[in-house]
Amino acid sequence: MPSRTTDPDPGADPPHIGTLNEGSIHAALKTMVAEPGDELEVRLDNFVIDIRRGDLLIEVQTQSFAAMGRKLDALLDRYRIRIVHPVAVTTYLHRPSKPVRRSPKKGGRFSILDELVSVPTLIDHPKFSVDVVLMEVDRHQRHDPTARRGRGGWRTVDKRIRRIDRWERFETGTDILDLLPSDLPEVFTTADIAAGGDADRSSAQKLAYVLRALGLITLIDADRGGYRYRLASETSR
Repeated sequence: MPSRTTDPDPGADPPHIGTLNEGSIHAALKTMVAEPGDELEVRLDNFVIDIRRGDLLIEVQTQSFAAMGRKLDALLDRYRIRIVHPVAVTTYLHRPSKPVRRSPKKGGRFSILDELVSVPTLIDHPKFSVDVVLMEVDRHQRHDPTARRGRGGWRTVDKRIRRIDRWERFETGTDILDLLPSDLPEVFTTADIAAGGDADRSSAQKLAYVLRALGLITLIDADRGGYRYRLASETSR
């Protein structure tokens, strides 16, 4: 089954986008996802749920999925859970008295693998799904002499959604399989994955790890080029 892609309504004007602080990106996405009749910020088993729609629980997760571990463990067997996960494809840096520039850091479809490597089989749970929202982001920063060295003295004080490029849903392992290039040889390495698609080598390695954990590819052997894989015999694309 191919991954589903939903394009945002070009005529829609999501409330408050472009005027929000960093935490409110979460609120903006929640507003876009919510439908009439949904319960918002509802308490359930000592947890706060962003959106409840019958037996469907929707969580906007801007950070690591690991932070949701206890919630998933407690609720996933009784409720369907969908995570809405924003990914900054392009980030524009705004600093006082400086021209706006693009950050060298970029995200993409493969960013979901950063979360799944720690729980690689979670995507195959029949009640779990992830919406990956690819977007352009304006990051507003100010100079802060107390900021840790890795930030170069600049601290982020605000994030704003500039534009949503793509909204894609992953519901099963076969949706992750769709991240593989279509023209891979029968036996392939992570270098082949990186060369045939949009992934760098690190992302290709994460993809191979997740697909192997899901039983969708099989490790054959290793040579100087690295581990060699093939699609599992029951896998079709």
